[in-house]
Amino acid sequence: MANPYEHVLTAVDVGSAKTAALVVEVTDGGLRYRGHGVAESRGSRKGVIVELDKAVAAIQQAVEQAEDVAGTPVEHATVGIAGGHVRGLNSQGGISFGRGAREITRDEIRQAVDKARAVPLPADREILHLLPQEFILDDQSGIRDPLGMMGTRLEVRVHIVTAASSATQNVVTAVNRAGVHVDDTVFEPLACADSVLRSDERELGVCLAEIGAGSTDVVVFQDGAVAHTAVIPVGGDHFTSDLSVGLCTPVAEAEKIKRVYGNTVVTLIPENNEVEVPSVGDRPSRMIRQRMVGEILEPRARELFELMRDNLRHAGMLDVCVGGVVLSGGASRLAGILDVAESLLRHPVRLAWPLPIPKMPAVLAEPEYATVLGMAFYAHRARIARGIQDERWSARLKSMFALKGA
Repeated sequence: MANPYEHVLTAVDVGSAKTAALVVEVTDGGLRYRGHGVAESRGSRKGVIVELDKAVAAIQQAVEQAEDVAGTPVEHATVGIAGGHVRGLNSQGGISFGRGAREITRDEIRQAVDKARAVPLPADREILHLLPQEFILDDQSGIRDPLGMMGTRLEVRVHIVTAASSATQNVVTAVNRAGVHVDDTVFEPLACADSVLRSDERELGVCLAEIGAGSTDVVVFQDGAVAHTAVIPVGGDHFTSDLSVGLCTPVAEAEKIKRVYGNTVVTLIPENNEVEVPSVGDRPSRMIRQRMVGEILEPRARELFELMRDNLRHAGMLDVCVGGVVLSGGASRLAGILDVAESLLRHPVRLAWPLPIPKMPAVLAEPEYATVLGMAFYAHRARIARGIQDERWSARLKSMFALKGA
């Protein structure tokens, strides 16, 4: 008997601020929304699980909400990985065939990729993704797929995304304990790119920065392939914490003030505007100039994009981003942040609006949900590439190169 849920995919995003679960259905026309659930994250900090039981409870809550809306049980999921423990590096390797040219088969391609992936890693790290950038056949570079071509030497350049084994396993364990089997893990900005980047941006050169609660995860595309990944240790929670300390107000109140009155460019705030700020303890609330909020937020925003600029420049990627910079994540909605980014990065910057899918509610069409939507697209492509879908899908769509362990 056919599995009634074989055309259902689930993505789970375990963030520092929120945990989201999205259920989609695979149809002849693509993906269609079935349901989603969102819970306040507990037990996670800066992309790493620090209290397993609390993280499990948050995942269960989000998954149960998604199940109720979708009307189907969630038993398998693709899960996002992010945080400061993620690292990226480029590598190159290849194989020779002797003097005579020969036809390149999938076996030769895999052997070349295996040579490129043979880089020494600490015992506590694992490869999350192996992403081919280009193949080189007898000194001819820029080849996307050498299958069937003739040559005497085949080389490949790859980008390798690694993560701390313990941090990755803790996320997988939390999702498993919530009653969901993890089919795959994906570096979150890589998945987010599926829902917000256009093909011409990837070809021209673009930087996607997902500003999460605990950190900012970065991925750069050049010539359609991943050229660089990085994690900047500044996220939305840092802005909130600065306000909490600077205004002597509870963190929850600082978060509200940031969302409603926050602006990272002081001069954009009218001079006479005032904001009511709740105090800690039994002290009464007080009125402050709204510009004081901006004076606290602007230095943190400048720090974020200075760190990002320096990271890209050091990797030789700053000038690669001809197509500009795309900001995603909840903190990207902070007023004025696009202006700060453009002034420091010297590139055009836009906000990421995720690609909608049929039946999707309007609440998901926001930058803070771009990652979980992208994870659904990624899971769909991964399923196709691994031959799990039936013949009518695999015959119509090409396999995806950017797969874990390709």
